[in-house]
Amino acid sequence: MTEPPSITRLLVNWSNGDRAALDELTPQVQQELHALARIYLSRGRRNQTLQPTALINEVYLRLIDQSQPIQWQCRSHFFAIAARLMRQVLVDYARAHRAVKRGGEAVAVTLDERVAPSLCQAPDLLDVDEALTRLEHWDERKGKIIELRYFGGMSREEIATACGLTTATVKRDLRLAEAWLRRDLRGES
Repeated sequence: MTEPPSITRLLVNWSNGDRAALDELTPQVQQELHALARIYLSRGRRNQTLQPTALINEVYLRLIDQSQPIQWQCRSHFFAIAARLMRQVLVDYARAHRAVKRGGEAVAVTLDERVAPSLCQAPDLLDVDEALTRLEHWDERKGKIIELRYFGGMSREEIATACGLTTATVKRDLRLAEAWLRRDLRGES
């Protein structure tokens, strides 16, 4: 019996136009993406109607519907892109929900209890997205690290590998970025 191809090999094959590679890749990453979506959505508001499977399906649609094929580098690169797309889907969903409710309940999430522990209520997803965008303008690397950690569910070691950094640098950047976001979300410029 032969061992299934690695995720990286399937990603590279998919980048090179092999549609069968995507079919083989999907079941290999589905469980991990579903777990990430479930954890992330569990941080949202109680009456959340978006389900993990719907979030993942939308991410797949956006991955497939790229005008230029993504040149995948490795498994970490895939999950980094998937994390960015999950963030975009959730922000789009929150905006649409807010528009329907005319400023009503938007998706409320916390990045982590350490990021917003003293706030009376969890920050709105759109507020978190705007704060993360400001962080990315201030320090792009720290913004990417936060996104990979909280939207991508990556460990410090996986982030270090994906970004070409040391684990110590990732740990330090996470601590600084979390403090920056905490201040920003409290309105302390």
